[in-house]
Amino acid sequence: MWRFVGSLIFVSGALVGCAPLPALVTDSLVSERQTESDTVDILDTASHEIISASDTLTPTTSPETFVAIPPVAENAKATDSLDSITSPVPNNLSTMPPELNRPLQVGLLVGVSYANLTGKGSLMLSFNGDASEKHPAKGVLSVKRGKIVWQEENGPSYSTDSLIIDPSENELINLEKKNYRGRLRVSIQKGKLLIINSVSIEDYLKGVVPYEIGTLDSEAVEALKAQAVAARTYAYRHFGSRASQGFDVYADVKDQVYNGASGEVALTNTAVDATVGEVLTFDGTFIEAYYHSTCGGYTENLETWGQRGLPYLQSKPDFRPDGKAWCNESSYSHWKWIYTEKEFPELLRKNAADAKADKIPNFTKINEITILDRLPGGRVKTLLVETNKGTIKVKNDRTRWLFKRGTKILPSSNFEISKERDHWVIKGRGFGHGVGMCQMGVRARARAGQTYQEILSHYYPGTTLEHLVP
Repeated sequence: MWRFVGSLIFVSGALVGCAPLPALVTDSLVSERQTESDTVDILDTASHEIISASDTLTPTTSPETFVAIPPVAENAKATDSLDSITSPVPNNLSTMPPELNRPLQVGLLVGVSYANLTGKGSLMLSFNGDASEKHPAKGVLSVKRGKIVWQEENGPSYSTDSLIIDPSENELINLEKKNYRGRLRVSIQKGKLLIINSVSIEDYLKGVVPYEIGTLDSEAVEALKAQAVAARTYAYRHFGSRASQGFDVYADVKDQVYNGASGEVALTNTAVDATVGEVLTFDGTFIEAYYHSTCGGYTENLETWGQRGLPYLQSKPDFRPDGKAWCNESSYSHWKWIYTEKEFPELLRKNAADAKADKIPNFTKINEITILDRLPGGRVKTLLVETNKGTIKVKNDRTRWLFKRGTKILPSSNFEISKERDHWVIKGRGFGHGVGMCQMGVRARARAGQTYQEILSHYYPGTTLEHLVP
């Protein structure tokens, strides 16, 4: 069995100042992406770089396959010194696996009938693989009789089976009022348009990080770096994971929220550039770098999704030395939802399927709700709802769907529920599934002076910070 030469192993608890408290957070099996973000400043002046590498999607892994990282060069310097954690340039270099040495394929628009391009200037279009031609940047893409139709504004229309759109020099591609680096690949999938952004991994991150952790000031730049490493790891881990659909990742909460160059912020770009190529691995594979908004004082393990645990995704306390949670500045540190007794039965009947609850039709009254047991991080493991027609059981994180109002699920499954006269009251802590990195905690840790290496070592203990080199 080989191991990394020069890898730096994070040791849980070795670098962070958490109080020694006892053990007691897109929603699917990928991490949900709802975060408390500051207002995002939109900048359209970032420089543009044409992607010259091949952008052909060659599936190499199944959705559940880990991607192995090869050993680093023989001359890499080995170190296990904790002092080296604060080094601005990692010594643990690893050669980029060939299958990852290509642009990321991001599914921007999947299954749409039409899409608007509203840029200024011109674009380079390639119809059916022919040589690129210069065309105006404004027009509409649609589907007609099984063909892609490109209708230029105040100009002719073109019908094609495939279309590649590249920017002209010093330009970006404006699709649905968002600017994108790289190129767009347009095809037809199940009679609808599929538009994929073929973009370098680092440019992709510049359009992700501001929307995943917010636009922060310079005092929290280490938080941006930590988010960049986590998001980069997530992206590499999921290369080829949606190959059956023709791309790697979605541009929304199914994977990571990505808004292209329109979402870029100067400080965030600096954080991405400062960590270029850095990823987290465990036993030679990319980790599942899950993250969430607010843990409420304790992170959770994968049992909240009914999965087997991973050594680096375990429930652990997340408190400052003074006993306060690192994420206590979040408005979701503590929250309360109130339901009337009258609305509750209908609401629970409606949400039962989404919550994967036992089917008890036509009940009209809720007699009692009991939390039978909890997960290590305090989140609900088993919930029983006694109705006038039988008992409903709901497990783990799906309890959040049982109490959904409109499109909003319960902020967290770490809650208490009680009957107060003619109301049901749910009081809880945290926002999100609780697994992995707590983003509001990351912000506070960064402002307290912790480095991104220290932050990542706390939330992903035992992992290795690797530096991929093309």
